[in-house]
Amino acid sequence: MISRTVHKNLSAAWREQEEVLTAASDHTLMEAVARGQTLAFEQLSFRHLRTMLGVAHRILGNAAEAEEVVQEGFLRLWRQAPQWDPDGTGSVKTWLSRVITNLCLDRCRRRRDVPLEEAGEVQDTARDAFDDLGLQDRQKLVQSLLSGLPERQRVAVVLAYFEEMSGKEIAEAMELSAGAVESLLVRARRTLRDRAETMGIVWGENI
Repeated sequence: MISRTVHKNLSAAWREQEEVLTAASDHTLMEAVARGQTLAFEQLSFRHLRTMLGVAHRILGNAAEAEEVVQEGFLRLWRQAPQWDPDGTGSVKTWLSRVITNLCLDRCRRRRDVPLEEAGEVQDTARDAFDDLGLQDRQKLVQSLLSGLPERQRVAVVLAYFEEMSGKEIAEAMELSAGAVESLLVRARRTLRDRAETMGIVWGENI
């Protein structure tokens, strides 16, 4: 039987290790994961799981498939850890985004007509009142229109508008040039604006 003193010391050591991992950078955690430390991997998963699930869900429109894709993405992260190069690989978030989006695109190619997740309807307002909608309503509107976009445009919009990634981050995640990403976003905004107007809504210039 473990004495109370030993149990107390073990608990204190465990808490201290958790605090160290919580404060550690992603690259430091990846170095720990490379050494087989599962707690470091759990901390990385905790940091990025929700974001990656959001990316996959909005691209695929299916929660179960999104979970499968994200699970595969994090499995690849675990396997990649021994070869991780912080100077050449980039950030963990960007690397995961690239892997997740590529896995999603692979699934989209296997089934071209992918229904977007139910986003609900935005309250019908006056045509010129779109700019007055709150951020959440704007996101819901964009999400409800995403299903009509080509796959790469959809990915670019998800990363830019929902995950608020920079153009450089999106370019790295999609393995494209910054100019190509901007071109995707320009075409996507044009399509979204045209489709929104058919619904009687004026697309704001700042969206």
